[in-house]
Amino acid sequence: MGALRPAVFLDRDDTLIACNGLPAPMPPAKAGDLVDPALVRLLPGVGAGLMRLQASGFALVVVSNQGVVARGGGTLAQVDAVNARVAALLAAEGAGPAGVQIERFYYCPFHPKGAVEELSREHPWRKPAPGMIIAAAEELGLDLGESWLIGDAPRDVEAGIAAGLRAERCVLLGSAGLEDFARCVERVLK
Repeated sequence: MGALRPAVFLDRDDTLIACNGLPAPMPPAKAGDLVDPALVRLLPGVGAGLMRLQASGFALVVVSNQGVVARGGGTLAQVDAVNARVAALLAAEGAGPAGVQIERFYYCPFHPKGAVEELSREHPWRKPAPGMIIAAAEELGLDLGESWLIGDAPRDVEAGIAAGLRAERCVLLGSAGLEDFARCVERVLK
């Protein structure tokens, strides 16, 4: 494998796409669970921000808990369809023919309080555990020492730190952190 590359690890829900403001899905899904690709909307500034990160040489990798699958409120196919819609919207962003390219989507369908027996447990990929980030670094040749993470929940930051990212490179978006995605990108690029 060649030289290791820096990455920006990205939470998906309420970091890249709006989820919490959507109408509550049918139970057992809960508010904030998004299983319908028709409802996918990029948050303001996400496309332009990711374009800047990509142009600066960062690999873009999504790492997302998807406990909705373990709770029985969605399927793996629905999570894949939502991820495909996110990728399509991002590919349509920007001036180049390829737009923004997410290198890979990693997600954890496990939840310790799930209803689907084979998924109803903790898992090393479930944030705040670092499994998705470590797997991505190994599989994609990423340099964790030069990488960043952007997420909207403390568990995102905890996962980044547990994976070996420096704490100051784990950026929290939203009410407890920076107010918008553009400011998170500025923090990475400064």
